[in-house]
Amino acid sequence: MIVDRGHDFPIEIENQLVEYGRDMWAFREQPESGTTRSLNSYLGEHRNFEYLTPRIRITPNDLPAVNVSKPATLHFICSPTRAAKIVSEVQLVEGWSPITIYEPIPDRCVPEELPALQGVLNAISILSPNAEEALNLLSLPLPPSRSTIEQAADIFLSFGIGQANEGFVVIRSGALGAYVKSRSRGGEWVEAYWSEKDEDKIVDVTGAGNSFLGGLAAGLLLENNDVFEATFYASVSASFVIEQQGLPKIGAEVDGEGSTGTWNGDSPRRRLDQLRKRYKKLGN
Repeated sequence: MIVDRGHDFPIEIENQLVEYGRDMWAFREQPESGTTRSLNSYLGEHRNFEYLTPRIRITPNDLPAVNVSKPATLHFICSPTRAAKIVSEVQLVEGWSPITIYEPIPDRCVPEELPALQGVLNAISILSPNAEEALNLLSLPLPPSRSTIEQAADIFLSFGIGQANEGFVVIRSGALGAYVKSRSRGGEWVEAYWSEKDEDKIVDVTGAGNSFLGGLAAGLLLENNDVFEATFYASVSASFVIEQQGLPKIGAEVDGEGSTGTWNGDSPRRRLDQLRKRYKKLGN
């Protein structure tokens, strides 16, 4: 992950990031700028996001400068118009065909943006709005239900996602889980690891969507680009992020077979296995 480090970047945050391993981060120095800051605020289920400082953008052309060369997966959050510019830059790089995961920025998930979104979908591998964003784009009624989410997925797929219409839609739906579908693979639901009955485990959902899609990218790498299987990793990844404000605590668990990494005192592998068992128990 690339981090823009302004002249006022808090050292305590940098130290916390580095605990996860230096190889995870590429710090891009911004000595002339302050660190980008924003505000997430919630009124009930409605989320508002605003920048408090000027944003610093990054494009695929910026990656070589931080020694990130042709990553296998590219996740970006932006307007449809900017998404088109990003994929056009990617297409100009010889020998680079990453899986692209596009998350429409919340304030552009309005019906007026739908034509621009349709224009970029054929260059996107995976489209992943959250449920409210998906329904807003398509002028479908709120609050979300599994039936309206499935309807939204069908509409997005009818527009044509990916080259030869082989792309996927993954609609992140909070406690309802995540709905995964392509034209060639029927729609399936993957449960959220924590459900509404686990209220004590859900502390702060800020960053859950980013964590979900980061987990999806990791799952694609580990599961030979199987989007459905990767969604289990995504759900587990998000489960750790919502358990506290800020990042999960990493540690280690020692048993007879050696040391295993833990997040918040639990094993990501254990949660992954448990989530898969729950899926099979439901008769899938």
